[in-house]
Amino acid sequence: MYDEENLLPLSALQHFAYCPRQCALIHIEQVWSENVFTAQGRIMHEKADTARYESRADIRIEYGVPMRSLRLGLIGKADVVEFHRMEGGQWQPFPVEYKRGKPKMDDCDRVQLCAQAICLEEMLNIEIMEGSLFYGQTRRREDVFFDAGLRRETEDIARKVHELIDSGITPNAEFSKKCEQCSLLELCMPKACSKGTVKKYLLKAAEE
Repeated sequence: MYDEENLLPLSALQHFAYCPRQCALIHIEQVWSENVFTAQGRIMHEKADTARYESRADIRIEYGVPMRSLRLGLIGKADVVEFHRMEGGQWQPFPVEYKRGKPKMDDCDRVQLCAQAICLEEMLNIEIMEGSLFYGQTRRREDVFFDAGLRRETEDIARKVHELIDSGITPNAEFSKKCEQCSLLELCMPKACSKGTVKKYLLKAAEE
């Protein structure tokens, strides 16, 4: 269990799952740079936060829902939490996270959504088995089932994020295809700062 002073932003899990170096640059070095992708994403999140409550038949919709988990040491806010009326009159939480682009090949978005579900479970003492990711580029939802595998991955990443932040050390750069979509590309300089490139540069400098 973590205390209030050691809670980390829930969004850090998505950053870490996408790229540990990106997570460190944002949450250790406090570096941020906005590009067209993050600007569009920010606008989408702001629109989701504009309203606070809606009611549609058997669905209540809450926007900008604050949440935390002392077990995982996380604090944050959900874009949307739908409450679906179940048989017997109970309301079942269903978290929905808005993303600008399209579904990713890795689990970084699913991990973030699963962490939201775990926070809600801890706060409301209820089991949440499903949520959804809404992607602006495809204008479609992707349903996510919070199975044991995804929960283990989410808890493992939460632990690794705490270890990373506590260490205060930013991982070395490793260039990959996804670097091209990162808003920190110019600040991170993954091609110039990758371990192999730096080693070649130092060897060349030593020879000269």
